[in-house]
Amino acid sequence: MRIYVDADACPVIGIVEKIAGKYGVPVTLLCDTNHVLTSDYSEVKIIGAGADAVDYALIGLCRRGDIVVTQDYGVAAMALGKGAYALHQSGKWYTNENIDQMLMERHLSKKARRASGKNHLKGPKKRSREDDEHFEQSFEKLVLKASGSNALENR
Repeated sequence: MRIYVDADACPVIGIVEKIAGKYGVPVTLLCDTNHVLTSDYSEVKIIGAGADAVDYALIGLCRRGDIVVTQDYGVAAMALGKGAYALHQSGKWYTNENIDQMLMERHLSKKARRASGKNHLKGPKKRSREDDEHFEQSFEKLVLKASGSNALENR
């Protein structure tokens, strides 16, 4: 098992590395040439700045049983299609049961923005400590599930 992070503007890299280190799981951070990352724990792959280049590189690398951390529903859907686990930076697990609805909601929202002419949104709210704590708990549970560990039942 490996963890792949769609690391462009990802606010949870530190948490991912902390939990991965705790369980000895290797991490690969993927970013484009517009974002320069360094890490003492993770392998960093810098991908060309083409549209969706990081997304396709990540999907090309991930395998069944790996974990993908991304906020991109399309990347999550492709990861699930390969038998990988996928997690949003909010801590929400993408699953085969919820991904179709999430993709449809994204499509409808984009369509509504185009129809109204409002293409610029405020952006996400400021990330809180509670957001980080929720992600950390959810991510650790997913790491344990993906590793097939019984440690989760013993908690």
